[in-house]
Amino acid sequence: MTNGEPGDPLASFRLDDRLIVVTGASEGIGRAFAECFAKAGALVVLASRRKDKLESVRQAILASGGRAEVVATDVTRLEDIGNLADAVGRLPRDRHLVLVNNAGFGFTKAARDTTVQEWDLLFDTHVRGTFFCSQRIGAMMIERGYGKIVNLSSSWSAATGAGKSVYGAAKAAVSHLTAGLSSEWAPLGVRVNALAPTATMTDFTANVMASNPDRAKHLMSRIKLGRFAQTSDLLGAAVFLASGASDFVTGQTLFVDGGFTT
Repeated sequence: MTNGEPGDPLASFRLDDRLIVVTGASEGIGRAFAECFAKAGALVVLASRRKDKLESVRQAILASGGRAEVVATDVTRLEDIGNLADAVGRLPRDRHLVLVNNAGFGFTKAARDTTVQEWDLLFDTHVRGTFFCSQRIGAMMIERGYGKIVNLSSSWSAATGAGKSVYGAAKAAVSHLTAGLSSEWAPLGVRVNALAPTATMTDFTANVMASNPDRAKHLMSRIKLGRFAQTSDLLGAAVFLASGASDFVTGQTLFVDGGFTT
């Protein structure tokens, strides 16, 4: 499932033969993924709730010589997921299909203060959205006999901390779902993996850290490499999991966390 010249050790990392759907692509990590995939040759489908922000990402990709399509999608709405899958199904089938379930949001709140509405939104976005996007788009991969799903987990899926019980539970569910789907779909040609970053300095995260320097200092002390992640730190792992280079990898959660969970 690779391209390039025979014997080229980097050929399997190219994405020229990929159609990659990225949810939550309007900003932050999702935008960084989408722009990176496009630069590596992929045709990218940008999915998020804000069509105007997606169009901005699309224009940036086009300006860099890449290709991208926009499909406004709220992953908490099954109708939107169906529309996304239908849009992907109408695109040419000459590329291998990859889904990156990135849509989500950070959440830090004491367990005793968390409301039912907050719990539901967190799990509807991170877990329910990941599952049903995988179900609908994964069906097309199964039909074609090959595909890749990359889910966004977190270092909190395997660690604990004040205010992180609910978020950690959601991300642990994503990692477990990753392993479970891989068991069902590996015989059908679909690889399912997850990427688990630590705190990554998007605009949102930077603002949160600036507003609570004591918490930022505490989190930093848990990261063995001594700094927070930049979105650029995640791109190599994302390309690996989306490309043919990881064709013999499935069911894994790859921690890109600077040693946070060790």
